[in-house]
Formats: sequence, C-alpha cells, structure tokens
Amino acid sequence: MAIKSFNVEEQVYRKFSEFCKANGISMSKQIEFFMRSQLEEKKRVRGEYLKKLDAIRKGKFISVKNINDLL
Repeated sequence: MAIKSFNVEEQVYRKFSEFCKANGISMSKQIEFFMRSQLEEKKRVRGEYLKKLDAIRKGKFISVKNINDLL
C-alpha cells in the first residue's frame, strides 16, 4: 500500500472527515473506492448513459416559444 498526499480544500476535508467519523467509515477506503469506480465502472456507466441519451433524442418534443404555449 502506498501513502500519497493530495491538495484538498480545508473545508471539504473537514466535512468529509466528520462524515466518515460519524458513519464509522475509513476516509482512505472511501477515496480508494472512488478511484476504483472511476477506473472500473466508467465504461459501463458511459454505455448506459449513451443508450438513455439516444432514447431521449428520439423522443417526441413540443415547440415552446413562450410561457403561453404551455397554458
């Protein structure tokens, strides 16, 4: 295991530290989980997102030029 240092805003660090302590979780493990999720799940999430985006693009839309068009 490696020890690394990162520059993080003090306020963000304090809030996250309090969150971890309140929930009895390891801050370093949470950072590790985040890093793994960025590496391992990115392709799967991106594919699902693109499928949903494609379905939205093919949806039916109405033209709204002003608020009265909605009334």
